[in-house]
Amino acid sequence: MTLPDSQPEPRAAVLGRFLRGSLGSAVAVAARTAGALLLNKLLAVYGGPGGLTLLAHFQNLMALFTTLPNDGVHVGVVKYLAPLRAGSGRYRAWLGAGLLLNALALALSVALVLLVPGPLVGVFQMGPGWSLLFGLGLLLLIGHAFVVTVLLAAGRLGAYVGLTVLLSALGPLAVAAVLGAGGPVPYALLAYLGAQGLTLGPATWVAARSGLLPRLRGRISRPALRGLGRFLLMALSVLLFSKVVDFSLRELLIRQFGLAATDLWQAVAKLSDNYTMVFSAVMSSVYYPRLAALNTRPAARGQFVRTVLLLLAPGLALALGLLWLLRGWLLPLLFEPRFAAADFLLGPQLLADWAKFLTWTLLFLLTSQARVGRYVAVQAASAVVLAGLLAVLLPRYGLLGAPLAQAARYGLLLGWCLWFFRREIR
Repeated sequence: MTLPDSQPEPRAAVLGRFLRGSLGSAVAVAARTAGALLLNKLLAVYGGPGGLTLLAHFQNLMALFTTLPNDGVHVGVVKYLAPLRAGSGRYRAWLGAGLLLNALALALSVALVLLVPGPLVGVFQMGPGWSLLFGLGLLLLIGHAFVVTVLLAAGRLGAYVGLTVLLSALGPLAVAAVLGAGGPVPYALLAYLGAQGLTLGPATWVAARSGLLPRLRGRISRPALRGLGRFLLMALSVLLFSKVVDFSLRELLIRQFGLAATDLWQAVAKLSDNYTMVFSAVMSSVYYPRLAALNTRPAARGQFVRTVLLLLAPGLALALGLLWLLRGWLLPLLFEPRFAAADFLLGPQLLADWAKFLTWTLLFLLTSQARVGRYVAVQAASAVVLAGLLAVLLPRYGLLGAPLAQAARYGLLLGWCLWFFRREIR
């Protein structure tokens, strides 16, 4: 029975659901992490000189064309489908609008690759046929992500975990097969993309069998297009004010400190990326769908967010503190002995990530409520604050100024979020 908003669920029930979902998501994250480590090893050992660089470029290219669907359309689809009954008229409207926007994003991606291949795929030194196959792989992968989004909106976390494990295994296996047969790296990377895209088949079968993919008929809903379009604007802000900022920061550090010194910062940033992937996957698959489903029940939503924050704040502090204590052993193990010299950068980076994760937890409230203007403004302001902090701290503290600037940036942002959302989470 659905509880009225005046009677939110007991805190123990909220916490239990979140923890159970987190454990299920942890299996998917573990599979993704193992797949990524194996993929890196394959390209490092069998890809020849530049193999890892080509892999990183290819993955960045994939991310460039999947950011708007994944961080825009699919986030909106979860918000609007989560409270609806599968097969209802409104459900079909949002589903159809999501499919159309994904198709438009895909068409734009393929057009860019074919019309301006030099800046995008020139490094692979392949012809138009390779670009077309890349576009086909994108079609399959975006389709898979869309269907998985539908499953998450319906709370089918078990199906999501199984599909993620399958996807994480198929990619490295395809790369191993191509490289083992003596194939060139660019084709091994295409095989990596295509193998992941093949999971569209089983994902569609699971969703259709669950009644989550009803037949669409009639015109596409313009209100639904406008509703999802707002999430595209938020995704665009992430692209411009997060990914571009990170890239620019790396370029700045290389120019000021050189490649060797920047390697130390990159090792710490890479470690951060690894556990950030874990946190992001848990929050996207467990926290956000539940938050979206509670949009019509403000009191229950506020209690849910408050309970999760009270769990995360000490839990993250303990986990990140353990990483700091193990820094002398962990950095050489994950990279190589010379990276032990990066331990002086790890403390402020861990502090920055603690504040960042709590900030993200609160900013999901803006996403779930489609408050686009405020979300974009926060992203832009955060980027401007970081630029100002870097201008002050880098000349004074050298390389240490980079993680110090991130820690100050997210500390300020967390303080603002706690003030801004004080009424919603009290």
